[in-house]
Amino acid sequence: MHTQSKFRLLVVRLGAMGDILHALPAVTALRKAHPGWVIDWVVEPRWRALLSANQATEMNIGSRVEELSSLQPLANRLHFAPTRDWRNAPLSRQTWQEVKTLRKALQADGYDAILDLQGAVRSAVLGRMTNSRRLIGEDAPREWAARWVFTERVETQGAHMIEQDIELASAVAGDDLKPMAPLLPVNPAAESWADAVMAGAGSGKEQPAVLVNPGAGWGAKRWPVERYAAVARELVLRGMRVFVNVGPGEEDLAEPISGATGGAATPVSCSVEQLIALTRRIQLAIAGDTGPLHLACALGRPVVGIYGPTDPSRNGPFGCPFRVLRSPESRRNHARHDAPEAGLMTIQPDDVLHAADDLLAKEPAR
Repeated sequence: MHTQSKFRLLVVRLGAMGDILHALPAVTALRKAHPGWVIDWVVEPRWRALLSANQATEMNIGSRVEELSSLQPLANRLHFAPTRDWRNAPLSRQTWQEVKTLRKALQADGYDAILDLQGAVRSAVLGRMTNSRRLIGEDAPREWAARWVFTERVETQGAHMIEQDIELASAVAGDDLKPMAPLLPVNPAAESWADAVMAGAGSGKEQPAVLVNPGAGWGAKRWPVERYAAVARELVLRGMRVFVNVGPGEEDLAEPISGATGGAATPVSCSVEQLIALTRRIQLAIAGDTGPLHLACALGRPVVGIYGPTDPSRNGPFGCPFRVLRSPESRRNHARHDAPEAGLMTIQPDDVLHAADDLLAKEPAR
């Protein structure tokens, strides 16, 4: 086992939001098991807020914050890899310069091991840039070609992504790790913002706060907004505070829900930092297979997950009180169709309300 205090580990998990959140319980377990290790992380800049609220961690390649704190509780250093921008302009001078700068920074840190939790060719290539002898990844990664870049391949047995990531993390030092409640940064400005939003909602603290997220990564996963509106209307009639989270480009989804509740449901378009803070204050989240659902799980909040073409046994709620609604007719299919999947359409508002009632009956108001 690696017990030396300055063992240096690099985690590679670039995105997306839900996938990073699924990686956090494994890396948190490593941090707790080996508090003296240096654990760094390579991430897409847009997801920086999931790992750091420290303004000293500038949004550039090669930034460093060694001292852990509530602002940056998990990773000593963040390396930013804007791979989406690189794919859009692979031959540009800026891309080549950024890749060169990142490679230099990765090699300078002399990592003892690389933990690839992405299982993609691009993440494996980034790991290879370090020149570390140990590049650990799944034996059957998401992108098969990445397997041939890994120097150590782990045959994972778990069904859920969090379980698979724990198995990979355990392989670094021969541990028998268990998933832990993840460490997420606390942003003081975002916390103040969330307090103001809660106060502005009007109702007292004794009334449960529910976060509804009608958006999804693609249409086949998106339960109809009219049904979210019906759920929100009933929750408001029961005296609950309802917040409607809408991501960039999804602002039009809030209007039918707000209208159905006579304006009582509060639309929220916010940053990732603010969403973390607001989610800490809710009693329930209702969403499909989306980043905000997984954020609620990571923070231990109860969730109702509305699933269709994605498999909840692999990437559903984990480590929190939850109810998953999924039709027996639904089959796993990651084709990005625009129309909601047929099985998803069999789920009715009453089904969601019954699940919400069950969870709220067990959840004290905050």
